Amino acid sequence: MPHATASWLVDNTSLSFEQIADFCGLHILEVQAIADDTAATKLTGRDPVRAHELTMEEIEKGQADPDYRLKMQKGPEQVRRTKGPRYTPVSKRQDKPDGIAWIIRNHPEISDGAIGKLIGTTRNTIAAIRDRTHWNIANIVPKDPVTLGLCSQRELDALVAKAAKAAGLEAPTDERLAGDREALIEQLRAERDQATRDAEIAAGDGEEAPVEHTAETLFKQ
Repeated sequence: MPHATASWLVDNTSLSFEQIADFCGLHILEVQAIADDTAATKLTGRDPVRAHELTMEEIEKGQADPDYRLKMQKGPEQVRRTKGPRYTPVSKRQDKPDGIAWIIRNHPEISDGAIGKLIGTTRNTIAAIRDRTHWNIANIVPKDPVTLGLCSQRELDALVAKAAKAAGLEAPTDERLAGDREALIEQLRAERDQATRDAEIAAGDGEEAPVEHTAETLFKQ
């Protein structure tokens, strides 16, 4: 989920757009669009630290040195589940309704049976939350089950992909850069080169350097 990961890094770190784009495998203009909230849909950030892809020490290295390129950490081996209901620690069981509500709201294509296996709950509980007849419905607040510790990001991603494929849904594509993408990149480079030359001339004349055009300006053009 590169776009969701980029969204989290933009909101929670001071890493440069180049560093985020390099780590997530995106173009810098796509990261700029996420930062400017010009993306087609508002993304829910995905924490790469919680997903064991980055450490805070690695992020701090990147924040201290703009030229540093983040290195992905190899996550722990995935634990294979055995047959039978998922065990949930007592301290987490009260969070199950919030996680179920989040999945129902954000991924209606996932069946109740699949939700039950992921969260470790019953169809009756899921149906009650879906129909808003749950005894504690007034206090249920949809929350990401990964954040709550009810499942792993890998398990949730796999379930979403499987349900979307079964429902014949396709992930939304961002077509804003289609067609003229290369021309737009070249224009951005030309703008930056010109800004650098202007800055050097202004520095020699003691004048203020002109403001560099942003990617948002290019999108508007």
